[in-house]
Order: sequence, then C-alpha cells, then structure tokens
Amino acid sequence: MDYKKAGVDIEAGYQSVELMKKYVKETMRPEVLGGLGGFSGAFSLGKIKDMEKPTLVSGTDGVGTKLKLAFLMDQHDTVGIDCVAMCVNDIACAGGEPLFFLDYIACGKNYPEKIATIVKGVAEGCKQAGAALIGGETAEMPGFYPEDEYDLAGFAVGVVDEKNLITGAGIKEGDVLLGIASSGIHSNGFSLVRNVFKMTTENLSRYNNELGMTLGEALIVPTKIYVKALRSVQDAGVTIKGCSHITGGGFYENIPRMLPDGVSAMVQKNSYEVPPIFKLLQSTGNIEERIMYNTYNMGIGMVLALDPADVDQAQKALAACNEKSYILGEVVKGDKGVTVC
Repeated sequence: MDYKKAGVDIEAGYQSVELMKKYVKETMRPEVLGGLGGFSGAFSLGKIKDMEKPTLVSGTDGVGTKLKLAFLMDQHDTVGIDCVAMCVNDIACAGGEPLFFLDYIACGKNYPEKIATIVKGVAEGCKQAGAALIGGETAEMPGFYPEDEYDLAGFAVGVVDEKNLITGAGIKEGDVLLGIASSGIHSNGFSLVRNVFKMTTENLSRYNNELGMTLGEALIVPTKIYVKALRSVQDAGVTIKGCSHITGGGFYENIPRMLPDGVSAMVQKNSYEVPPIFKLLQSTGNIEERIMYNTYNMGIGMVLALDPADVDQAQKALAACNEKSYILGEVVKGDKGVTVC
C-alpha cells in the first residue's frame, strides 16, 4: 500500500503546478518576491510607504454551487474568474486596490489539465483586477469529493489610504444611487437556479431565443470584476460616498450595508431593463418579485452612493471603461433599509 493506491497522486500534483505556472506568471506585479512553489507568498509593501495611513483590506469567498454547472458543462475556465471577483469586488467596495490573491482547490482526484484550466481562470481574474496570484493550494481528497468534482475558494488582500476608505458615513438625504450593470447572475443564488431549471446537458445546451444563446452559456457567464471601473470613477475626481456589491441577498440585504443610520434607499425598478436571464428564471420558477430582488443582482452588480453633482462625471468615467450605468434612485430619510418600487 502507498499514497497513490490510497487515492492521492503526488506526481499529478507536481504536474498541475508545472502546467499552471505560465498562467500564474502573467499575473505578477513588481512587488512579488520569489517564485511559485514556496511555502508562502512574499509581497513587498515598499510601494505603499508614501500613504499617510496605509490600511489593509481583505476578502475571502468561493464560487458556491455554480460549480455544479461547470461540472455538467465540463467547462472549467471561467469559475476561477468568479472566485477572484467575489473577493476583489468586496475590496474595491472599501476603496481598496487588490494586491494579491491566493486560491484553494479541493478535489476528489487531481486531473492536472483540469486543475490548470481552473487556475487559468483564476489568473485571468487576477489580471482583470490587477492583483498578483502569489500562491495557492490544491488538495486531493479521495473519498471526500467525487472524483470528477472540486471546490474552489480564494482570499485577497488589498490596500487603501485610510482617508480614502469608502465607509458610507457621509451619505445623506438626496444623494443619488448609481448602479453598474452586472454580466448576469454572477455567483449567487445557484441553489435556486438549479431547482428552477432542469440541470441536464441537453437542456443547458439548447438554444434559447429569449436569451440569444444557450441556457448554459447564459448561466455560466463569469462574475464581472469592478476594480478598474471603480478606480476610473475615483480617478475622475468623484468621491464615492458608499458602495454596495450586490451579491447573495440581492438589493434588500446589500444596499443597506453601506447606509448610515437615519437614511434609506429608494430604488426605481423601471430605471433600467432587467436582463432576460432574470426574467426567464422568475417566470420559469414562478418566483415572487421580492424574492428575486432579495436573492439576485437583477442586472446590477454594484451600487454607488454619490453627490448629485458628481453623477454625470461618474457616468462618463464608467462609459469610458465600457461599463453601463443607471440612475437607480436616491437616498431618503427613514429607517435604514431599501424600498424597490
């Protein structure tokens, strides 16, 4: 008996690392010290010494049951983007610049080519965010996961000068809520998605006229990364008073998280066109409208609270980044919460 016969192939692990090295290399930043394969990732903080009060911000998350879709479609090159997005978007919400990222892949059996494909997606997400992929872990866990399945999670660290932290403290009545479009369902609510739609290869690969693509293609679109979009708004001289990443919990849970006491958010649902995938999901599953807005992003991945005088400049900056934005509503007096009307 040896480790390989017990289900863990060390040589496959070595091969995975070799295959992923080219993707990891593409994410490097000057601050990264050392190479892939050490016991830890080293990142120089020399660049932030000019900040008055450099403050670290961090985020950790996974892809959730969207991975089940990747298994069914045998498509593993985009879920890594989802994983990075879920972490770095939270950092960007605080005004931070993501510096580096680490991933964790746990699988039933290490298929080196599949692992490398997953990491290729992680690297692509890191490039979109401007973060370095400085390390990670691939754990082969036979008997714990089925041989053809895996879990994927990650952790990111960023930095912001304390004076530039986005806290929501300055939000007041009359401020405008500006929404930035999502790319689709992103990475939340897939347990409900998988109960609404028949999860078979045949159904996922069938072209849908409402969507203009197959159902599988619409569902697996990776989460949009908003790091550069938010930075462009700030670089345009706009003060982002508050920022909400619309993830699990949708509008009702996430928008109030940026609000101070004494104000509420008023969102006009007809201020933008809800994407077809959400309409199809709602109609197919006979889902109440409030549940949709309490579960999904409904086509809006980020909501910013801005002074009315800054809205035009913010929208111009976003348009220059090819980001669609919509004036969703405004901040009003009241108990902290959100009204979608």
